[in-house]
Amino acid sequence: MSQIAQALQEIHSQLPDGTRLVAVSKYHPAEMIEEAYRCGQRIFGESHVQELQEKRPLLPDDIEWHFIGHLQTNKVKYIAPYISLIHSVDSPHLLHEIDRQGARFSRRIPCLLQLHIAQEETKYGFLPDELLDYMHGGEWRSMEHVQICGLMCMASNVDDETQIAREFSRAHAIYNKVKEDFFSLDASFRECSWGMSDDFPIAVQHGSTLVRIGSRIFGHRGY
Repeated sequence: MSQIAQALQEIHSQLPDGTRLVAVSKYHPAEMIEEAYRCGQRIFGESHVQELQEKRPLLPDDIEWHFIGHLQTNKVKYIAPYISLIHSVDSPHLLHEIDRQGARFSRRIPCLLQLHIAQEETKYGFLPDELLDYMHGGEWRSMEHVQICGLMCMASNVDDETQIAREFSRAHAIYNKVKEDFFSLDASFRECSWGMSDDFPIAVQHGSTLVRIGSRIFGHRGY
């Protein structure tokens, strides 16, 4: 069994029913993605539009591509025709552009709103109060070509597991509030994207339905 196959098997054994693995393939060659594909993995996460555009034609058509990095509005048009899920919608402006490009390509593009829950200032996303204010404002309701499917966040990059658990727990509480207040009858609002290679076991204890794991599968990235 290859290293990639072994890693995938080990990760899947730790995921509860209802939690899916996004194999983070950024900075890794198409050959490694293809190997993971042969092992049954179908969801892959990329965070650079140009890299995704280069890899996609080389790989099977039934791969479900997720965009997980910071997305510039001027790059949305390149991935709008095919992207399966954008995890990182970090501003109303970006959501509006995704809606515009969805209309252009006659698609309703699935999106997650990125919640800034970590302590680092460098993380993107809506602060909790900003997110709730935005939802109450209701502008998003007029966007017919985006489908808000849940929330995404990253925990602080610390060794303190108690802090990480606290942040994921808060994110899940906010998800539950948004679900109850705005999407109680919408079955498509069901995704909680949190947890990466080092903290995904904590994330799944706090509601994660999508874990984004790269280095545990593919090794350290070839920058």
